[in-house]
Amino acid sequence: MTKLDWTGRRFEVSVDAVAHGGHCVARHEGRVLFVRHTLPGERVLVEVTDDRGGSFCRADAVSVLSAAPQRVAAPCPYAVPGGCGGCDWQHVAEAAQRELKATVLAEQLHRLAGVDWDVEVEPLAGGPLHWRTRTRLAVNATGQAGFRAHRSHRVVPVADCLIAAPGTVDAVASRTWAPGGELEVALDADAHTHVVEHRRVPGHRHPATSVVAGRERVTERAVRREWTVAATGFWQAHPDAADVYAEVVADWAGLSLGDVAWDLYSGVGLFAAVLAEQVGPLGTVLAVESATAATADARANLADLPQVRVVTGRVEQSLSGAADPRAVILDPPRKGAGRRVVEAIAARHPASVVYVACDPAALARDVATFADHGYRLTALRAFDAFPMTHHTEALAHLTRAP
Repeated sequence: MTKLDWTGRRFEVSVDAVAHGGHCVARHEGRVLFVRHTLPGERVLVEVTDDRGGSFCRADAVSVLSAAPQRVAAPCPYAVPGGCGGCDWQHVAEAAQRELKATVLAEQLHRLAGVDWDVEVEPLAGGPLHWRTRTRLAVNATGQAGFRAHRSHRVVPVADCLIAAPGTVDAVASRTWAPGGELEVALDADAHTHVVEHRRVPGHRHPATSVVAGRERVTERAVRREWTVAATGFWQAHPDAADVYAEVVADWAGLSLGDVAWDLYSGVGLFAAVLAEQVGPLGTVLAVESATAATADARANLADLPQVRVVTGRVEQSLSGAADPRAVILDPPRKGAGRRVVEAIAARHPASVVYVACDPAALARDVATFADHGYRLTALRAFDAFPMTHHTEALAHLTRAP
């Protein structure tokens, strides 16, 4: 039997609802299409870009026949079909981007967790452009830096990036780099640019890494503290995100002096610092993180807070023997915490769980698992920390049912 493959085919479709992942849903001859560069309610000409022969395929809207009122001209010349894959919603008015993200988060909570919630995605300060202070670029075969096309290894060279802060992409785009390598660029709290190059070395599994501008370790500021962290390590890309999230965590944790708290997937210890302030010197904060470099940074940056105990290890393997917490801060990677971790937390009966999520589907799955163990969603705040992309950050407050 011949495998069905529409790759390269073009046809007109009417666009339905937005879907998780930066695209909208359309249908053609009984198959589902996930279409980028479009909006719900539009009539567009699509070109199929990826077809594995199943019940769905992927496509780009290459011509808009009937535009939605929220459509605007994309400010970036690379945000086009076949162009840079980094931004999903450059063709959408700013407020409408947040509405799309709210729709996706609400739909995931309804479908995966059985929770109906009126979601609002809040903007962060600064607007939709020039916000990203940390970025990673790829280098093509001729030494030009750029970003990869959507779902592709192909590098799209760029002269600049409109969502990147000045001093990041513009600082490296005009140079020629080692072909096939990657660049990590960070703009720190003092507006200093730091560039780390990863060069491919023939015959070696790992690239050679060198600092070509600035320093390997950089200064950041959040929660009234100064942090020294790796230029290539994790720090929030939006300059307002760390303080905003920490404020919500502090509000919902509800800790008192002498309490016990857990900060799981703790990174360099941002939330642990907030919890330590609430529990005081007689309390305890257990911070667990699997990345060795991050825990080393946490120990150094929180050395003045002896109530914080930093553990390097996998969360599900590091909780045995720990005192039962009153509050747990859970900030897992994109895939979510998963059933094993959620059940380990629920078994200790914390009064409050604050879940920090960068993926709505993962959040909804874990909310459902918490519900199986007597926890309900009592508050939710979502932030547009990644304007022009489909990504959002959501903080969920889960409390134990009486």
